[in-house]
Amino acid sequence: MNESAGLRFRRLHRPQPRGLFSSRRFFAAAPAGRSWCCRLKEPPMMKGCWEPNLKLREAQRLFEDQLVGPESIANIGDVLFSGTADGKIVKLVGRRIHTVTRFGKLPCGSREDEPTCGRPLGIRVGPNGTLFVADAYLGLFEVNPTTGEATRLVNGGQIVAGRKLSFINDVAVTQDGKKVYFTDSSSRWQRRDYMHLIMEATPDGRVLEYNTETKELTVVMEDLRFPNGIQLLPDEESVLVAETTMARIRRVHVAGLNKGGMDTFMDNLPGFPDNIRPSSTGGYWVAMSAVRPNPGFSMLDFLSQRPWIKKFIFKLFSQDILMKFVPRYSLVAELHDGGVCTRSFHDPNGLVAAYISEVHEHDGSLYLGSFRSPYIAKLDLSKV
Repeated sequence: MNESAGLRFRRLHRPQPRGLFSSRRFFAAAPAGRSWCCRLKEPPMMKGCWEPNLKLREAQRLFEDQLVGPESIANIGDVLFSGTADGKIVKLVGRRIHTVTRFGKLPCGSREDEPTCGRPLGIRVGPNGTLFVADAYLGLFEVNPTTGEATRLVNGGQIVAGRKLSFINDVAVTQDGKKVYFTDSSSRWQRRDYMHLIMEATPDGRVLEYNTETKELTVVMEDLRFPNGIQLLPDEESVLVAETTMARIRRVHVAGLNKGGMDTFMDNLPGFPDNIRPSSTGGYWVAMSAVRPNPGFSMLDFLSQRPWIKKFIFKLFSQDILMKFVPRYSLVAELHDGGVCTRSFHDPNGLVAAYISEVHEHDGSLYLGSFRSPYIAKLDLSKV
């Protein structure tokens, strides 16, 4: 434990949720000494709420070729904030981009530079008007959006309960600012190796809680497969967590009588979920940058049942080449309690909005973040 970070660690003792990883339908036992392998259900048919359409093609691109990989978006008034692939936190005022701060150091831009440059991912506005930012490598930060002063709350790369914080991903903050929840997608793979994590689907992700008053760091839930986006529910007793490689959203109970338990909010999505954000109708926007077509072929579904092929594939192809095999189909869905899909917007082939990572609703429009596209897309809801 890094004492300079001022953290005290406490592991949450809880009864293990019954049947969580015992279902044959999801997992098959591996030989001794080998990891478990996930098995996805047959993808749902793309019909009803999921019926394909071209509504995302009504979006317009903002700041095209002026910023890369605006993964997550937050707003204070009409000013938007995001983190970019070159390690910066930026604010977008009108048509201008201003740098707020940078956590890492130059150079930036290459795979090798990413751990020292930093990669800001999830971003939220706290109750005092500060920004809480999850950097995949460097840790969890609180940022003054006016002065750019950044305070590191949690160090990335530190060992917590025997596992390294290797891939800090998304963040959620309580209304009083006393609790910050964040996902660590893997203790084995870093963000720059995310395709390895996707294809291996290793159960080494966690949800953690940081107490801003006591500086205490707690593991809330572990053994998740690529926990990604996280969103507090209104009562703040549970969080929704996108378990990307399982194509589902879990509800993790972080307070109240069910604290330490977990259930499923929505199972067997037609795509792989990323960030989760609230909608103005009381639901949740879920971004999916890749789908599991039915009818059709999904490479990730195919590989989930053939783990012996994966290592062979990585010997033949780089991560960038493998990305080309993933169809650029963008899908945004609004979900409500009970895992009910109420509407969805599509862009087959990702012609206008590609590699969507988040949907941030503000003032009647959806702002679409991306983990690799060089723009933010804006969709006027009144037009769809």
